[in-house]
Amino acid sequence: MLLALDVGNTNIVVGVFENEALRASWRLSTDRRRTADELAVFLKHFFSATGFVFSDVDRVIISSVVPPLSTALKEMSERYFSVKPLIVGPGVKTGLNLKLDAPREVGADRIVNAVAALRLYGPPLIVIDFGTATTFCQVDEAGDYRGGVIAPGVAISMEALYQNAAKLPKVEIAPPPSVVGRNTVEAMQSGLFYGYIGLIEGMIERMKRLYKKPPKVVATGGLGRLFAEATPLIDVYEPDLTLYGLNWIAQLNA
Repeated sequence: MLLALDVGNTNIVVGVFENEALRASWRLSTDRRRTADELAVFLKHFFSATGFVFSDVDRVIISSVVPPLSTALKEMSERYFSVKPLIVGPGVKTGLNLKLDAPREVGADRIVNAVAALRLYGPPLIVIDFGTATTFCQVDEAGDYRGGVIAPGVAISMEALYQNAAKLPKVEIAPPPSVVGRNTVEAMQSGLFYGYIGLIEGMIERMKRLYKKPPKVVATGGLGRLFAEATPLIDVYEPDLTLYGLNWIAQLNA
């Protein structure tokens, strides 16, 4: 089986694949200080809850935007799984053509998402990942990756309000009863939720002008479902998009 690990700034997403089938997936919070041994303890707990054992795994693939954890996960893979992991980066086959000024600067997660969306839905595409940052990626009619947009994630926006405005509280990121709030919490929720809907829809509309035919808009990420259900401009939400991309890249490099 394949162990797939996607390391973001907020969460580590873990998946176990048997050929094309995603057998199980889990999330744990990203902590740059975690050691290889600590990460193995978390995985052992996840595995035991679903009836897997470490010896079931014969391949490991890692996508990471957090270098300290890349090192720890590599060490964990070699020590506990006796497997040298495939780490997504320069030199790894992805099947994706990057038509960019600086291809090496593109985050591994964005590449993996584009690979998965292409495999699942075909071009052209707009791929949106609602993570610590919200990213929009353009895949053209030929299936080439043309670039993208990086915006602050909605959770970062909420934290910025809380940290920099003395009287504003932390609030749940959720739609309030009305677009016009009747108290501070509702007013903040409206600004965060509906303001972010405005950002999403505005960016999609602007990006669509770059295509000769309408692209499919695919969303993923922790808060993706919330916003996908709130706007008709997102065609599909796939929570495990990155894991599927990792599985296909692993197969391509087998």
